[in-house]
Amino acid sequence: MTNRNFTPFPVLKTQRLILRQLISSDDKAIFALRSDGNVNKYLDRKPGKSIDDARNFIRTINKNIERNDSIYWAITLKGTDKLIGTICLFDFSNDNLKVEIGYELLPDFQGKGIMQEAASKVIDFGIQHIGINSIEAYTHSKNQSSIRLLEKLNFKRHNAGDDNFMIFKLTHRG
Repeated sequence: MTNRNFTPFPVLKTQRLILRQLISSDDKAIFALRSDGNVNKYLDRKPGKSIDDARNFIRTINKNIERNDSIYWAITLKGTDKLIGTICLFDFSNDNLKVEIGYELLPDFQGKGIMQEAASKVIDFGIQHIGINSIEAYTHSKNQSSIRLLEKLNFKRHNAGDDNFMIFKLTHRG
């Protein structure tokens, strides 16, 4: 069963977290995330330059969700609505069986198991509700935190993308 319909938006909850849709008031937190040197250190993207960049990014993400092209969650701690990171599934194969996962977290919240908790929930959602059986993650070869996270989530090193990036894959056979 493949079901890539993100309306209504699937809000996910874990013990400590709520994963919800991006909203316009997330603009300052998105700008902080996308312009932070530590967050962007291993990402192949230009840092955000203005709050308008963040607002445009939010609009683009939500249009992609409306088209069911990707699903992108704001990560918040229960009891507060403040965005502390994001996680997404994107680049779906035509049959919805394969997807890529991406994630980022503000530095103050790194190293606390938050992304492992969020990613576990998103992976379960992808398998149970979309019917995904293969998830890929591309991470910089020097990003030890991301490599450790992927290994904890049972991703296996698939091959090296190039000198800088490694490809990890999680395969579910259910």
